[in-house]
Amino acid sequence: MSIAFSPVSIGSLTLKNRIVLPPMQQYQGSTDGFATEYHQHHYARRARGGVGLVIIESTAVAPEGRLMTDDIGLFSEAHVAPLAAVAAAVRAENVPVFVQLSHGGRKSVPHGGGVLLAPSRIAYDDCYGLPEAMSAEAIAVAIEAFGTGARRAVAAGFDGVELHAAHGYLLHQFLSPLSNRREDGYGGSPERRWRLLAEVIGAVRAAVGPAVPVTIRVSASDHAAGGLEPEVVAEALQALVPLGLDAVHVSSGGLLPAPPPETGPGYQVRYAEAIRRKMKVPVIAVGQIRTREQVEDILVQGRADLVAIGRPLLIYPDLSRVL
Repeated sequence: MSIAFSPVSIGSLTLKNRIVLPPMQQYQGSTDGFATEYHQHHYARRARGGVGLVIIESTAVAPEGRLMTDDIGLFSEAHVAPLAAVAAAVRAENVPVFVQLSHGGRKSVPHGGGVLLAPSRIAYDDCYGLPEAMSAEAIAVAIEAFGTGARRAVAAGFDGVELHAAHGYLLHQFLSPLSNRREDGYGGSPERRWRLLAEVIGAVRAAVGPAVPVTIRVSASDHAAGGLEPEVVAEALQALVPLGLDAVHVSSGGLLPAPPPETGPGYQVRYAEAIRRKMKVPVIAVGQIRTREQVEDILVQGRADLVAIGRPLLIYPDLSRVL
């Protein structure tokens, strides 16, 4: 049997195979961040195609942390019911479903004209503008928002949650020395830069209990001098996993406007491999993985435990047409 279609566990949850639909924005949310019937049909159709796990798109935990004006959120109790319909549609296909919880930080489009927040007063670019450095009170509010979002996700019927600490959004901003120039308890050393993430994990684990899988998506490299590299990210993850993480989803980039220096088939797998060598929890590889040969090679060689396939499944939702 193909290793790609063998079972694997994430925490207490066993998946029927090792193929993951990663979170990809669909730009179909309402103005107020509500999921729609589009999301029900979109994610259920990909689940029907044969993946082992569906992770739905970045879902804002706070109105000021929305990534765009047509994303979706869990920043009010009213958001639960529409997302419960999405979760139910996926689970009806006998596939577990996670939701990715996010806060955009300095890469946000604050709903209702809220304040742009970040660890330090450093802009991503001219379009987003200059953020405010978060106060201790603002940090506490963000931590609570992640915990509340996780509680709502479980209430909506999701099987697990993924924390978005990649692609230049708030949790990534705190991790990277290029965006975090704080000199308090949340910056100034690697350990203090990952303190926020540790506290978010604690809040999320407290909200969902011990049995619900909690995973994290990280950018293993900032593709810039002085930024994050896999060794530093792995060190942070080694400290964070005991707090309640069940798997690590490895991507790269997004902190700076510049694109990665090189791309190509499986170009991010080396980051997943570097982190997997240090981890005792499953690692998910992602990034231009498009063929059965790629998938089998990654898994057989132990470079990752699961493989996420993104854009090909948008085009061909039936997994057999991709692999």
